[in-house]
Amino acid sequence: MAAGILAGGRLLKTKQWIVGLVVLAAFVGLFLWGRERFHFDFGVFRSQLALADWRKIGIAAACIYVGYVFRSVRWAMLLRHNKKVGIFSLLGTQVMGFTAVALIGRVADPVRPYLVSRKTGLPLSGQIAVYIVERLFDAGAMALIFCSVILLAPAGALPHPEIIKKASYGALATTVAGGLFLVAIRLAGGVVAGFMERAFSIFSKAAGHAVGEKIRTFRTGLDTLRSFSDFAITLGLSLGMWGLITMAYLETTQAFVASKELAGMTLAKCMLLMASSMVASGLQLPILGWFTQIGLVAAAMSSFFGVATEPATACAATLLLVTFLGIVPVGLIWSRVEHVSLRKVAVESEHATEEIAEDELPVDALD
Repeated sequence: MAAGILAGGRLLKTKQWIVGLVVLAAFVGLFLWGRERFHFDFGVFRSQLALADWRKIGIAAACIYVGYVFRSVRWAMLLRHNKKVGIFSLLGTQVMGFTAVALIGRVADPVRPYLVSRKTGLPLSGQIAVYIVERLFDAGAMALIFCSVILLAPAGALPHPEIIKKASYGALATTVAGGLFLVAIRLAGGVVAGFMERAFSIFSKAAGHAVGEKIRTFRTGLDTLRSFSDFAITLGLSLGMWGLITMAYLETTQAFVASKELAGMTLAKCMLLMASSMVASGLQLPILGWFTQIGLVAAAMSSFFGVATEPATACAATLLLVTFLGIVPVGLIWSRVEHVSLRKVAVESEHATEEIAEDELPVDALD
């Protein structure tokens, strides 16, 4: 086991170095290409930060911190049919898990279910299923808020409104389809798993078995939703949490009072900014990913809203600090108090999830 964890650690580091070097090379190339074409005034950048309304930024940070409490309560509620835990007892697992992602990258995503499993004594496979359900509710809540705001926005409130509203209808349709899929899995997960397994087995027996097991695992996670009240509570917590995140984005952008475009940011425009940020954070690399996310979000501000480069970059950097990196000091302190090594649990969680995936494959697929 120890040798496997060490090997997993080396593999984790190798993956990070390879991806990191590719991104670094691309980043350096982009910088060299753009430095003669674009002018960036660091004096204006610093003045934008100095003139910002830091009270609004403080409110935004508070919204994000409260959002972690919502996450803790939601996970505890999803566990209550299997094991009753205090509604705030899992707050540390959420804080440390997101700290690991911020510092190590998306490869640390399994840290949260791993820490919950270790804290509660429940099987890791079940916590991975809960994690999948949680992420689906995140996507659904974000889509509902996004579509509601965009579709109710007054005429002229958004750039390219026809394209954006068509995208909103698409997102809404996808959300509804996803909801119907959840219902189908919840009511007849075994039937759906068997059908998908037979369908994929036409191409590969191993792939068909893996897909079927994934659906059965997902069905185990949905077993946490045993009534309409369970669904309503989980959805309500998800909407509340994403409402807080939306408020954090809006307060942060409006804090840059020296830029009329940012100071006058509306809720509808903020939703476009959030969507851009979500896309940029999809591939979160350690350290390097921070700068790529700042660059992509700043580019979205400039493209969509005509914000000058310096205030856009200052705002994007502050958004990253408030919504993503602000939890890092708390997470590091919490991990020190609980004697948790984030890098070690990142390796252990990756190794454990790989073992679960291997256990799901049929014996002949491992030969």
